[in-house]
Amino acid sequence: AGADVTLTVRSADGIERDVVVRTLRSETPLRYRDWVESNRRWVHEKTGGRVGYVHIPNMGADGFAEFHRTFLTEWTKDGLVVDVRFNGGGHVSPLLLEKLNRKRIGYDVSRWGSPEPYPEGSVDGPMVAITNQFAGSDGDIFSHCFKLMKLGPLIGKRTWGGVIGIWPRNPLADGTITSQPEFSFWFVDVGWGVENYGTDPDIEVDILPQDVRAGRDPQLEKALELVLEELERNPPKRPEFSDRPSRRLPS
Repeated sequence: AGADVTLTVRSADGIERDVVVRTLRSETPLRYRDWVESNRRWVHEKTGGRVGYVHIPNMGADGFAEFHRTFLTEWTKDGLVVDVRFNGGGHVSPLLLEKLNRKRIGYDVSRWGSPEPYPEGSVDGPMVAITNQFAGSDGDIFSHCFKLMKLGPLIGKRTWGGVIGIWPRNPLADGTITSQPEFSFWFVDVGWGVENYGTDPDIEVDILPQDVRAGRDPQLEKALELVLEELERNPPKRPEFSDRPSRRLPS
């Protein structure tokens, strides 16, 4: 793992050459990417590209980057599934919730281009979030606040239930770093109740071993079902922009 390996490859016309490849230290990032892209592809195929899919692995730098990497291509669709299963926590949930809470109030209409929603990043259709028992810390907070802010239904399993934060700031003489419980979270609906309990989904959906064996994801299936039902009840309405103002220079 992590070593340089020389491979000898031969082309169709018999010419050989050496290629040096550095082997992976772990296949976990590849398996994660395959899982996320498979979920997104499935959502797109089932909806004809009408519904987007975003997964947030944690609430740190990696999760912040992953959210924006995919949100940029998904937010313009008619609906959105936000997946925070297995979220490892962090501290950026307010930034992501703020973006998901943007309300579309207009369009920027250029002379030659297509209309651009205003503000940028405003999802105009239904959203559903998926969470599970492995989403904790700021993953707990995001799941709870997604429901509290009424961004859409939360489905899956009750979250992990650990929102007391630490600050490892006290070094010892031998270089050891100590940390103490320092931050706790209170919410207007449950007070301190997320700690040691988590947050309940609006709709509980489990994934059983036989589902995994069959290649099914009942939680994602339910999320997509809810988005499509809401799209059926309230299809998106886009302005026609037929009476555009004149942009000609005065004569």
